[in-house]
Amino acid sequence: MWRVWFKQLARYGILGTINNIFGYILYLLLTNFGLTPKLTMTMLYGVGMFVGFFYVKRFIFPCVGSVTYIGIRYVVAHFSGYILNFFILFLFVDVMKYPHQLVQAFSIITVAGFLFLTFKFYVFR
Repeated sequence: MWRVWFKQLARYGILGTINNIFGYILYLLLTNFGLTPKLTMTMLYGVGMFVGFFYVKRFIFPCVGSVTYIGIRYVVAHFSGYILNFFILFLFVDVMKYPHQLVQAFSIITVAGFLFLTFKFYVFR
């Protein structure tokens, strides 16, 4: 059991790191050109969610269940992650006035952990 967990977590970490580094660089570029942090995060979150579905389903949590059923749960999981990310940006950037670049970096790590557990126990169980 622990071996499977470790393998899934390692794959999730490697693929997620690549995906999130690319997304974070785009986030920094777009906010540098004047887009707001929450709007930029919203746009990139949707793209990352779509791209992530294929590699998560194939390489991390391979399953043979209904793509529709899994897809709906995947969207629900990501919507929850999006709300968490949005709340973190609102609280720490808008209310507490921390730099959005640091807050989003922290948020990526937080949401990634949340999503791994959600995928493991809810989406691809």
